Order: sequence, then structure tokens, then C-alpha cells
Amino acid sequence: MHEPVRKDIRPLIGVSACHRDIGGRWFHAVLDQYARAVVDGAGCQPVLIPALSDANDIDLLLDRLDGLMLTGSPSNVEPHHYGGPQSRDGVMHDPPRDASTLPLIRRSVDAGFPLFGICRGFQEINVAYGGTLHQHLHELPGRFDHRQDESVPYDQRYGLRHEIDVTPGGLLAQLVGKQQTRVNTLHEQGVDRLGDGLTVEAVAPDTTVEALSIDNAPGFALAVQWHPEFQVLQNPDSLALFRAFGNAAREQARDKGRIAASF
Repeated sequence: MHEPVRKDIRPLIGVSACHRDIGGRWFHAVLDQYARAVVDGAGCQPVLIPALSDANDIDLLLDRLDGLMLTGSPSNVEPHHYGGPQSRDGVMHDPPRDASTLPLIRRSVDAGFPLFGICRGFQEINVAYGGTLHQHLHELPGRFDHRQDESVPYDQRYGLRHEIDVTPGGLLAQLVGKQQTRVNTLHEQGVDRLGDGLTVEAVAPDTTVEALSIDNAPGFALAVQWHPEFQVLQNPDSLALFRAFGNAAREQARDKGRIAASF
């Protein structure tokens, strides 16, 4: 039985957390900018999904939440999930997060759940659909160095880096209303083979896939390689993505009877 309808309630967005060693103790952590963007950009309420491996109850999450956002992270998907070569020494991994998010992705999409992937979340979606990743894009002939410059202040690292070509007629084109835009992309890894049932929504000038959607998804399902959560209210394109995601979550909440149709 559904809880009583409240017209003022905000949709609940599950936000994937990382399993991080901070000062010798383990934390389930999310950068503030992701949680803030869910509130400010999507008009929703963020709820952290801890990286508990297989201890998370997926059915319960899909019943109680209204959308899922997969965040970026300093860690990378372990390559055994896509048949890639072993990572080099020093590459950060997060096995509990992999075990938490990868099974959740396809289940949430099949259930018509709004899904928004950012950076690592973009890569997780590609892997969940059988795709593979380049582990060091900057070493490939003709590719840009998409990595962040850690020698400059934080705000500069997240500044706009390069243009992308948006696929005409695609979901991203509908949301941003243009064929080209600039993005603040920060990543070392990227799509090698695109996953089954995925569509390229944007590419960088060096052919790196920068956005994708999920074919035949019954609900909103978009992922971007850049960081629209950073200063979301200052960038019209970023705000458009979060607004669309939030609207899809509101529809989900209405379908579940948690928000009145007049909200």
C-alpha cells in the first residue's frame, strides 16, 4: 500500500556512493557537488546508495526510489568485468561499488527507472551492457589527453575543455537544442566497444564517445562522460540535463502514487 500522497514531496534519487579509505577507516562517500546538483538542478532529494556489494536489496531500492544517478569517481571499473587487461600499478579500483552498481543498472532500466550516468557512471553503463573500455585514452594515436590537470585550482580543472558534436535527432540534441557544445570532460578511460543496445549521443573531435543513451529504455536513460553536476545552475546545458532527469523522476513518483498529479 502506498504512503499518503503529499503534493510537496520531492522525488527520491538514489546516488551511487564510493567505498573509500579515508584516514584508515572505510566510508561510503559522494562528492557534495553530486548531491547538490540533484537538489538544485533536478529539484529532487538525494539518497545515498552505499557500496555494499551484493548486500543492497535491488527490489527495495527500485520500489522506494524514483530515479538513479551514477556518479563520477577517482576509481575505475575493474577490467575483469569487461574482459580487459589487468590494470597498471597504482590504478584505483572500487570492487564494492562495481558489485553494487553493475547489477543495478540493467534492472533499473528494465523497470522503466530514470537513469543518469556521469563519468564513471557513464563507463559503468557501457560495461553493464557488454561494452569495453580503453584504460588510457591519451596513449591512443590521435586522441586528446582528457585527463584533469591537477596543477591548477579545482574550479579550473572543471572548466570547459573541448567541443562535442551532438548526434542529430538524439535524446541529448533534444535536451540541449544544439548540434555542438563545449563540455568539462575529465577522464582517462573511455569507450572502446560500445555496449549492446546503446546509442552514441555525442563525440569529441578525436572520436571519443562523450554521451550515450540506452535504446528502447522505457524511461529516461542517458549518460555523459563530462561533469554537468559542477556549477549546474551556471551552465544551461547542464541544467537542461538535470531538469529532464528530475522531471522523469517526478513522473516515476506520480506513477507510484507518491506525488499528486497536480504537483
